Amino acid sequence: MGRHSLTEAKAQGYRAMQFNIVISTNETAVRLWTRLGFAIVGTLPGAFHHKMFGYVDAYVMFRSLEGVAPPCGRQGSKAE
Repeated sequence: MGRHSLTEAKAQGYRAMQFNIVISTNETAVRLWTRLGFAIVGTLPGAFHHKMFGYVDAYVMFRSLEGVAPPCGRQGSKAE
């Protein structure tokens, strides 16, 4: 799903992707998006109330789509 969203966004002509809220305690999600090339570009202190941990940080994660190949036979459709 993660790789598909990158190639689909690239095919539609987008230049980057951003997730505005990735909960810091969701280590699986942070690891996944990091492996797919996203970087933490911001931290929202105490932005999420976790049932077990109370208020925890949320991350803003960003990735350029430069270098992502669109699906076979498709080119970007948005004007640059």
